[in-house]
Amino acid sequence: GMKAEVAVGMSSCGIAAGARVVLETLNAEVTAKGLPWAVVSTGCNGACHREPLVEIRQPDGRTFLYGNVDAAGARRIAEGHLAAGVPVAELLVPPDYPYLARQKRIVLANCGTIDPESIDEYLARDGYAALRKVLSSMTPDEVVAEITASGLRGRGGAGFSTGMKWTFARRAKGAKKYVICNADEGDPGAFMDRSVLEGDPHAVLEGMLVAAYAIGSDEGYFYVRAEYPPAVKRLGMAISQATERGFLGERILGSGFSCTVHVKEGAGAFVCGEETALMASIEGRRGMPRLRPPFPAERGLWDAPSNINNVETYANVAPIVRMGAAAYAAIGTEK
Repeated sequence: GMKAEVAVGMSSCGIAAGARVVLETLNAEVTAKGLPWAVVSTGCNGACHREPLVEIRQPDGRTFLYGNVDAAGARRIAEGHLAAGVPVAELLVPPDYPYLARQKRIVLANCGTIDPESIDEYLARDGYAALRKVLSSMTPDEVVAEITASGLRGRGGAGFSTGMKWTFARRAKGAKKYVICNADEGDPGAFMDRSVLEGDPHAVLEGMLVAAYAIGSDEGYFYVRAEYPPAVKRLGMAISQATERGFLGERILGSGFSCTVHVKEGAGAFVCGEETALMASIEGRRGMPRLRPPFPAERGLWDAPSNINNVETYANVAPIVRMGAAAYAAIGTEK
């Protein structure tokens, strides 16, 4: 049957706006009144200016979104909507809210919808289907060709062809190769990477695993800013859940592919967003850019061939594998 859920947006933006008190108040109300509702946490749905956000998901499949909720509002929602089935009209965000209504979401499809701390909710939404598909039916070269054909470009800002980047790393000579996720995001007020890591960490992890398989790597690093505690925490949870379920570690899903992943917290140096400085920092050296060539694809982390992509770039990978390169390339404008 359908779930009866009350979802509170618990990304750092929601928490900063006061979502923790809202979550605690709703939990207290549901417990005190013995109501048959599960209070859950989710990531940010993008409407940060309306936070704290509370979404009621009724057993009949209907959803109601409340915005700018405080403790008093949470009590009103519990009394009116949860206990009596009467929505609190003046706190509702209209269902045809223009900010959300016209968006077609790919990277952010699960953000604000699923509980980022639950691998089962990710699996219920086609999670790890792309990893299963590449391991069971695609060669590494076919994966690289698919990403190349999709037209995906680096979302960190440089806009370089992701497929071409993977091609260089795949062709590079070396028994040991690394995949690295750049989650440093030092630009003031830039929160794309944070939103994805906090709202759907498995999506980034799955994309990175597909990249590891494609280039022939068995080890990965997430380089995340330490100023993002919820992102670091949820990423760590995602890694341990994925390991427990066999999506990470030795002989993944019964294939010949093995991969382990580490989280390295950056100390907040803006320069470490540059990939050669980032690698120096992982190695424990001062984060300083070095001249290129050699590029990371030839000599990167500990002088081994390495592939570095941004959080958002990796988050596009599983959707591309699932829908196919042609379908992905058809979205948006021509170029």
